[in-house]
Amino acid sequence: MTNKRKVIVKINGQDYTVIGEESEEYIQHIANYIDKKMKEIINHNNKFSQSMAAILTAFTITDEFYRVKLQLEDLEEEVKEPLKELEELKKEIVNIKANYNKVKEERNEYREKLYDVRNEKDKTSNLIKDYENSLELKESELEDSQKMINGLQNKLFENQVELVQLKKELEEIKKEYDK
Repeated sequence: MTNKRKVIVKINGQDYTVIGEESEEYIQHIANYIDKKMKEIINHNNKFSQSMAAILTAFTITDEFYRVKLQLEDLEEEVKEPLKELEELKKEIVNIKANYNKVKEERNEYREKLYDVRNEKDKTSNLIKDYENSLELKESELEDSQKMINGLQNKLFENQVELVQLKKELEEIKKEYDK
């Protein structure tokens, strides 16, 4: 339920009881405005009767009201386009934010992929280093083995030469002994 109040106001020296939902200050403010306008009209022409002054006051205030209403309508018309542009800008901001969030999400995905690729690269680099070290070790072992093989082949060759010489000597000794 609405909370109605009774307020006694004075307009042009007469008391009136006004019932309204607004605050007492607001109602008094309106009454003071009407009283001021009525006094201006009476001061302008003191031959007006109370009812004539009231009608002219109502007419003047209504004129002010309609002028303000027309100004308001003009202002409302003036702000239509900026408000429309504002709404479009708000939509654009929403789209930009959505795109920003999408790009941010993609950036995070790429960062994760980059992190994974770097980790994989580091693992691969470490594996390559391990293989290179292993290869160097194997090459060194191969070189040592090749030297050993060459040494053993030389010894084998020397032993074979010595064996051939010993066989010749043995043959010669056999020949001499057989004689």
